[in-house]
Amino acid sequence: MKILVTGGAGFIGSAVIRHIVNNTKDSVVILDKLTYAGNLESLQEVADSDRYAFEQVDICDRQALDNVYVEHQPDLVMHLAAESHVDRSIDGPAAFIETNIVGTYTILEATRAYWNSLDGDKKSGFRFHHISTDEVYGDLEGTDDLFTETTSYEPSSPYSASKASSDHLVRAWYRTYGLPVIVTNCSNNYGPYHFPEKLIPLMILNALEGKALPVYGNGMQIRDWLYVEDHASALYTVVTKGAVGETYNIGGHNEKANIDVVKTICSLLEELVPNKPDGVAVYEDLITYVTDRPGHDVRYAIDASKIDRELGWKPAETFESGLRKTVEWYLNNKDWWSRVLDGSYSRERLGTEG
Repeated sequence: MKILVTGGAGFIGSAVIRHIVNNTKDSVVILDKLTYAGNLESLQEVADSDRYAFEQVDICDRQALDNVYVEHQPDLVMHLAAESHVDRSIDGPAAFIETNIVGTYTILEATRAYWNSLDGDKKSGFRFHHISTDEVYGDLEGTDDLFTETTSYEPSSPYSASKASSDHLVRAWYRTYGLPVIVTNCSNNYGPYHFPEKLIPLMILNALEGKALPVYGNGMQIRDWLYVEDHASALYTVVTKGAVGETYNIGGHNEKANIDVVKTICSLLEELVPNKPDGVAVYEDLITYVTDRPGHDVRYAIDASKIDRELGWKPAETFESGLRKTVEWYLNNKDWWSRVLDGSYSRERLGTEG
């Protein structure tokens, strides 16, 4: 099969591309605008494959999308292109409305036109897989509840509201036009090639330089952490085996408070990098509590039993094994993250979410 992946140069998208090229016989077409978080260096290990193609396209550009469909004739679409950082959405929500809502509308219309042009097995086998987030559900403050596929939407930030809007658009195009869609909502991802404004890479890199480790509020916000390579395998499972019209929640079964994540990173660095920056006795001394952000959700937790029960997917990594792999990857790949940091990115922007 040929799979079109929007946002394929981003953190999760690049993991999906690497998974497909390395573990299947399918071909990939990467569609990415290459904004600040899109990085083709995350795809270097598979870029020489004859099953790899790249198109630099904005998902808001309908003509360009039509051209991609005509040229590449994909069998499946995985839509990951999105603005995804909560803090950035608070500072400047307009880009999130444009990309996540208008962009999703635009690619839905381009996809519908392409799908209507198909016939036979090509049309009946086509799927549009929309990748979303658990943040659309709001939070679970003070409860032991879990987000299920039928949990009502109560987004808290401009980011999560824009993703909730895109989810509704995708389901409306299924109900109204019959476009064969599947939706997934995932928990916080982490792992190799994660953009350094996010919590885990930010803490690793700041600690290595002896800089403050900023933690919002009391650090007790709870997230379910999902290793990105596990997520990539889940997404491929869904797009190839999932049922049209269904939603699947994807989680790592790893609920951790933010402060515990930061302390675990510090502990791993004590073991792996015992020679600390000047003036640092222990890495945990760098933890600095800062004013909480507006509308900060307290707890996310995913019930991922449906994807296990119906599609047979489970995460391979525990939080402990995945975090160790992640820390070791950043220690061994300074060239990658150094070039990211030398670009437009500034670590003055706090990164307290995955």
